[in-house]
Amino acid sequence: MADIKTAPRPADLDEEALRRGMELLFYAYRDFTAEPDEILATYGFGRAHHRVIYFVGRNPRITVSELLGILRITKQSLSRVLGQLVREGFIVQHPGPRDRRQRLLELTPKGIEMERMLSEPQRQRIAAAYRDAGPQAVDAYQTVMLGIMNPDQRRRVKP
Repeated sequence: MADIKTAPRPADLDEEALRRGMELLFYAYRDFTAEPDEILATYGFGRAHHRVIYFVGRNPRITVSELLGILRITKQSLSRVLGQLVREGFIVQHPGPRDRRQRLLELTPKGIEMERMLSEPQRQRIAAAYRDAGPQAVDAYQTVMLGIMNPDQRRRVKP
């Protein structure tokens, strides 16, 4: 019978490297959200408002149910945030084509401008990081981030 040996563990997967990766993710997220947080605060909004604006902008005419699936928050939490965004003119709700009770969400021009203001500093950070890391960085980063995500959620990311 053949001697089965386990493959050696690559040096880049030792405990310290993994913890450093976690730490980098925490710090990167903190800095990635800092500028949008300042903008949101001037409107009395929080990160939940940002996520709703972002995903409604990325998925025009998304249903409330689909948005709940992406955000994984309670209906009550979404209702509070969405209600405020609708009242303040950032999002409009359309009835569904078959079921008039269904609500399709879309950014208004005011919402499109807000999404641009919130996302621009983040786009700039990502673009600078990609430029600094080199041409292979885009695919490698996306591969790592997809690997961190739950497999059943990967289909939600647009190609």
